[in-house]
Amino acid sequence: MDNETYYDEFAEWYEKERHDGYHAFIDRLETNLILPHAAEKDVLEVGCGTGLILQRVAAVARRAVGMDLSAGMLEHAEKRGLEVVKADATDLPFDDESFDLVYSFKVLAHVKDIDKSLAEMARVTRPGGRLILEFYNRLSLRYLAKRLAGPGKISQNTDEGAVFTRWDSPSDLIARLPSNLKLVERYGVRVLTPAAKLHRIPLIAPVLQHAETKAAHNGVLKHFGGFLVLELQKT
Repeated sequence: MDNETYYDEFAEWYEKERHDGYHAFIDRLETNLILPHAAEKDVLEVGCGTGLILQRVAAVARRAVGMDLSAGMLEHAEKRGLEVVKADATDLPFDDESFDLVYSFKVLAHVKDIDKSLAEMARVTRPGGRLILEFYNRLSLRYLAKRLAGPGKISQNTDEGAVFTRWDSPSDLIARLPSNLKLVERYGVRVLTPAAKLHRIPLIAPVLQHAETKAAHNGVLKHFGGFLVLELQKT
């Protein structure tokens, strides 16, 4: 299935399921990585989905723009009053050096031509600006869990196996960065959670969430996050 069709089908479930529990917690962790760099800045989210993170960023940014391939996802983002555009991550419809901050979560692992997408995101970032980009980490519990459990459902008729997905190692990602991007920091999201359903258990969820928050910045553990986040600066 092509990415646009997949995410159009995913849109209704995505909007319904991400407001509490595990998904809401992951969104909070990711948003907290963005907000310190977004205040009074021009910001672009690549793959904004229904706008759950973009809405929080827009509250502090000078200008916040979201782009996504899926019209179904963008319909929800537009209902939130957000500035969004339908486009592909490998062909961004923005001028060179338009943004101070470019970020992307849960998207780049599904982009086949990742090198072109990285080059495009670097192109639209101003010199000295930040890029905060998330990838799926092969060196993680999440990767092992996915291999054991198989693809999850995204609708009644479709599962995650219908879309292209890449799992990268940290060293491979750093090696393929464009020459004008410098690694500043890395973070690990979902380091310790073997199964998302653990976040539904009242006594376990707060303990696990506290541990995950600490692990995201831990010098050793962060390298094993199921979602590996690279903070980059354009030189």
